[in-house]
Amino acid sequence: MTLKRNTWQREAVREALDGTGGFISAQSLHQTLHQNGSPIGLATVYRALSDLASQGEADSLQSPEGEALYRACSTEGHHHHLICRNCGLTVEIEAHEVESWAKRVAAEHGFTEAAHVVDVFGLCADCSARAAAH
Repeated sequence: MTLKRNTWQREAVREALDGTGGFISAQSLHQTLHQNGSPIGLATVYRALSDLASQGEADSLQSPEGEALYRACSTEGHHHHLICRNCGLTVEIEAHEVESWAKRVAAEHGFTEAAHVVDVFGLCADCSARAAAH
């Protein structure tokens, strides 16, 4: 793995990502940076987010609409997410059963060094209660 230079742009993206409460798109993060006076370009934001995700410093997932979303990683190591489709609440979870299943299925098909991403979308308890009240 090659080390990336820690440029001011990358640091600005990392700090802006740390300041968000949950997952955010590159476009939204870029807009936030610009509102705070940063001249950083959108392509640079995309590149920095991709680098942060590949180095485990940011979580990355795809929204149900297919958009890449990012957030500062608060848990070291491999983990999964429960994500509320309504409010965006995200809970990091371990899923040992998923890990075992992924390794077993990969091996059954002759695959090695298998990697996976599991994000479970649903409604959190608060959003479920609000939906039931209506």
